[in-house]
Amino acid sequence: MTRLPIFFLTTAAIFAVLGMLWGIQMSASHDHTLSPAHGHLNLIGFVALAVFGFYYALTPEAARSGLAKLHYGLSVATVLVLVPGIVLAITERGETLAQIGSLLAVLTMVLFVFILLLHGFGAIDADNRRPVAGNPNPAE
Repeated sequence: MTRLPIFFLTTAAIFAVLGMLWGIQMSASHDHTLSPAHGHLNLIGFVALAVFGFYYALTPEAARSGLAKLHYGLSVATVLVLVPGIVLAITERGETLAQIGSLLAVLTMVLFVFILLLHGFGAIDADNRRPVAGNPNPAE
């Protein structure tokens, strides 16, 4: 099994912890000004990366592709550019980073759609290119 699903899921969990700590900090300070950035960290950083990780765990052929590795890098770059970009935009220090991050987010999702169309969903029988029914270990 490729380790790519583990990379996606571990990174998603790290982003979730950071998002939770940030939420606690905002609650304690009673300053929710940056809540849109916090929300994007949770939604893209945790939810999207976790969905991607589960997809690759269930579709190992896709996880072994070079596009999947590019998808991981692009996904992480999206979060690392978009979230600070939103902070800068909210604090009126420029919108360029948020705009770049938004474009990266769209590219990340377009790449995911392409990978889905290319590889389908689930384990594939290499001999006849059909999904494996009842595979007890789809991630292998």
